[in-house]
Amino acid sequence: MSTPAYRKRSIGSHALQPSTLMMGYGYDPALSEGAIKPPLFQTSTFLFSSAEEGKAFFEIAYGLREKREGEELGLIYSRINNPNLEVLEDRLAVLDRAEASASFASGMAAISTALWAFNRPGDVILYSEPVYGGTEYLLKHILPQFGIRTVGFAAEGGCEAMHAVAREAAALGPVTSIYIETPANPTGGLVDIAEARKLSESLAKGDKRPPVLVDNTMLGPLCQFPLDLGADLSIMSLTKYVGGHSDVIGGSVSASGEWLAPVKVMRTILGTMPDPHTCWLIMRSLETLHLRMRECVSNARRVAAFLAEHPMVASVWYLEHLPADHPDRAVYEKQCLSAGSTFAFEVVGGEAEAFRVLNALQHIKLAVSLGGTETLASHPSSMTHSDFASEDKRRLSISDALIRVAVGVEDADDLIADLAQALAGLSSL
Repeated sequence: MSTPAYRKRSIGSHALQPSTLMMGYGYDPALSEGAIKPPLFQTSTFLFSSAEEGKAFFEIAYGLREKREGEELGLIYSRINNPNLEVLEDRLAVLDRAEASASFASGMAAISTALWAFNRPGDVILYSEPVYGGTEYLLKHILPQFGIRTVGFAAEGGCEAMHAVAREAAALGPVTSIYIETPANPTGGLVDIAEARKLSESLAKGDKRPPVLVDNTMLGPLCQFPLDLGADLSIMSLTKYVGGHSDVIGGSVSASGEWLAPVKVMRTILGTMPDPHTCWLIMRSLETLHLRMRECVSNARRVAAFLAEHPMVASVWYLEHLPADHPDRAVYEKQCLSAGSTFAFEVVGGEAEAFRVLNALQHIKLAVSLGGTETLASHPSSMTHSDFASEDKRRLSISDALIRVAVGVEDADDLIADLAQALAGLSSL
């Protein structure tokens, strides 16, 4: 893989950090009347200087040939590229430590476009469980309609489970993708990314192997770097930490140029890219991402510590609390820089008790997203993972007593006070 351009950005011998590059990387104010921030390019189409130039741009955009040395894809049409789209993708590549990045209209658009790019009828996708409910539905109910088989392995089963199920999957047909969500939503189960890469290499046919795709949404772009760990494509819902204000929907896929090329061609044809205004909004949010995530993570540590000591809380699934002898502990220390700010806990009781707590919250919002400035709480079993079969919920420990909390940037003491009064209602039962 070639060296990403951002790694060469420096002041003398001092390399600039991603938090600094978010303020201007990929944009030249001189090209836009000196505007210090990129303007919103609310335009659908762009002029070519010649017919030959138009031909060359389309050849590259549709993957008809490789770029020549020094050649760049010019602006064509906002379904293919747009100044806001391109600046955003340059900055996302910085965050993901990637050669390149592609943005999408939603996290599910990123996931589905990437999977369509690498899988065809007769192929088999190996994936970790549990995953986000929308991803689960795509894997179990949509892709099989097109002759693509999908086989899941429990993240909690560790490397042994992954390899055992891989053998079963290979017996069904060629394994053409390994899809991982780590940490898993909502359980926090971890999958060893480096081990998944080794598995991919063992499944290679000649010089072709199945790509390792990692959904990095639960930790975001600052707490885990899948590409550094052996993943081929790193996927995120930009709606979450990157967007961060619960006012925009988006997704991304970061990878080497080689792995990203078929994904971008598929995006061009499916039309799953974001509009210019969405790109502009996400770029605005990137400037404060480091500040927001730092505060969210700090708050989550305090909230998790409070819940761990509460008598009406049966368990707290917070990665920093993993015991030294837990099988996920070594994986956590190897590939995660922190536990992030989204985790789950079980109350004493079941659905009725979980609902009682959720309904009693006064500041924390009852909603299903994560990574925003505000703190949210939800009930995975009946909400984000409601389409899971009952037996799958039991197998994957998505119990009726489970509550997921996504901690925001508010004062941590205020969040603890709200949870304390909501949980107090259980002790009176």
